[in-house]
Order: sequence, then structure tokens, then C-alpha cells
Amino acid sequence: MPYHPGKCARMHGHSYRLEVALSGPIRSRGPARGMVEDFDRIERIVGERVVDVLDHQHLNELVDNPTCENLVLWIWKRLESALPTLDELVLWETATSSAVLRRADIAR
Repeated sequence: MPYHPGKCARMHGHSYRLEVALSGPIRSRGPARGMVEDFDRIERIVGERVVDVLDHQHLNELVDNPTCENLVLWIWKRLESALPTLDELVLWETATSSAVLRRADIAR
């Protein structure tokens, strides 16, 4: 984080955790019957579009000023086209620090 005045300006790592929340009608037919979206599909999309891209990378090269807030917005943009019912993301940087982004925040 190049603009941070403290120790976070230096190279360091995290073990992020991402929560993905969808909202929408529960499907009444097809293989995802009884679901808003199949968890296997969500996991595949998040893996391909987020985890595989970010894992073991220098985040400054991918996201300008990679704060947790900027990262969760970057992730939203990577997921929204594949998950149109995306409603909320929570990106946990540590066990006690997270950033939340909701669909209502995007619409502003």
C-alpha cells in the first residue's frame, strides 16, 4: 500500500477470506432447483476470476493502492457479469478486519 504511512507500506502478505452473498428468486427447475445459484458454480467463478488471478501476486501490480476496500471493489467488478444476483461481498484481510461492499453501494 504505497500511500500508507505505517508498516503496511512495506511488502507484506495476508490470508484473505472472501464471503459472497447472492440474492434473488429461488429456482424452481433445472439442476440448481431450490437454489439462487449452485455453490459449485460460485466457487468455480470466484476461483477463476479472483483467486487464480490474485493468489501469490504482488497486489500493487494489479490494483492501484490495494486497500481492502479497493480490493473488494476490484473483486466485485470481476464477478458481477458472471454472477448477476451478486448482492454483497465481504473481504476479510485478518480475523478482525474486513471491508464490505453491497449492491446498494455500487449503485450510488
